[in-house]
Amino acid sequence: KNPSDIYDKERNYNNSSVRKERFKYDLHGFSLDEANRKVREIILICAKKKYKELLLITGKGLHSTSDNDIYTSKDLSKLKFSVPEYINNSKELTECVFSISEATAKDGGAGAILIKLKNL
Repeated sequence: KNPSDIYDKERNYNNSSVRKERFKYDLHGFSLDEANRKVREIILICAKKKYKELLLITGKGLHSTSDNDIYTSKDLSKLKFSVPEYINNSKELTECVFSISEATAKDGGAGAILIKLKNL
């Protein structure tokens, strides 16, 4: 009956064309610039390695000090808002990204971003 958990000796498990499911990365503690550079690097590597999804843990921005500075945006100075904006404004990254959404509750909810990658 072909159970999926049994090793298939005829399948090439070293084949680089087999897409991996998900890559997870925590951005806590990064500044906006550092996070954007890291996100760019991660998306390009994950696309090259054929991952299907990328889960970025951003946090909810509850400990952000941007509310004290009148010259910064209360939303775009928080990673959970600025990272998707950065991706959407980069032609190089949008070519790799299929969709960006808030993660499910079990994956971090409002404190995480789920990025689905295109099959390039």
